[in-house]
Order: sequence, then structure tokens, then C-alpha cells
Amino acid sequence: MAACKQTHEPERFNLGRIATAAEIKAWDIDVRPDGRGLPEGSGTVSEGRNIYTAKCALCHGKTGVEGPYNVLVGDTTKAKTIGNYWPYATTLFDYTRRAMPFNQPGSLTDNEVYSITAFLLHANKIIDSTTEMNKHTLPAIVMPAHKYFVNDNRQGGPEVK
Repeated sequence: MAACKQTHEPERFNLGRIATAAEIKAWDIDVRPDGRGLPEGSGTVSEGRNIYTAKCALCHGKTGVEGPYNVLVGDTTKAKTIGNYWPYATTLFDYTRRAMPFNQPGSLTDNEVYSITAFLLHANKIIDSTTEMNKHTLPAIVMPAHKYFVNDNRQGGPEVK
């Protein structure tokens, strides 16, 4: 059996370039459960209702219950919805901002995302119709399912990052 020839890969392949600070900042849009990373801006339930109708209802139904895709509103159904499953309100903002609408992910402005978030939280009976969503009010919301999630604080094994 012949010995395998060892190859040495170069340190660089001379493909691409180092990203600029502005390019990195444009992609650095994550929002943490405690609200770190939330942008400036604000939105209301009434604004969110109009944006939802125009940009979300096709997939999620007129009120968020009908579908044809994921049901967003409900607290007693077997479907996992914002009202009965999501542990953090900031996750709703983060996911909507990154992934919605399905046909144009990332196309919503921060104010539109705050407004849609307000509308969906209101539709799930989590906030009242006068609550304005912004980087201060959103992290303060305690979601109904929050108590069912437990932080993983195990120690002693290998740390996986």
C-alpha cells in the first residue's frame, strides 16, 4: 500500500477580501433576549395592523390565525404560537427583522418591525393597544411562556460554543 502524500495548504487562497467595518456592522443585527442590539425606532399596534395586512397576511392569514403557513396568534391551541410558546418578545423582533417577509427577508424597516411586533403581541393579548414598542419597552415584556424555559447552567463538562 502506497503512503499517502501529504499536501500543505497555503495560508491564504487569495480569494475575496477582508470585510470592512461598515459591511460587518450591516450584518451585525442580532438582538439578545435582554434587548441588547435593538435599534432606535418605534412602532404602534395600529401601524402594525396596516403593515401586517400588506406584508404578512398572505402567508399568516388576516388575523394571524388562519394561515396557510405558521399560526402566529393563539394561547390555547396545540400549535406553537407567539402567545403560548415564545419565551422572549425580543426574539419576535429579531426573527421578523431577519427573516420576514418570506419573499423579501430583511426588507422591513426597524419602525415596521417594531409596529408588526406590537400588533402581534397585542393580537396575542400580551400588551394593550396603546403600548408603543421601542428598544426600552420591548425587553420589559414578560412573555406567557417564559416560565417554561430553563437556562442551561450545567457545569463540569466541555464547553461548546
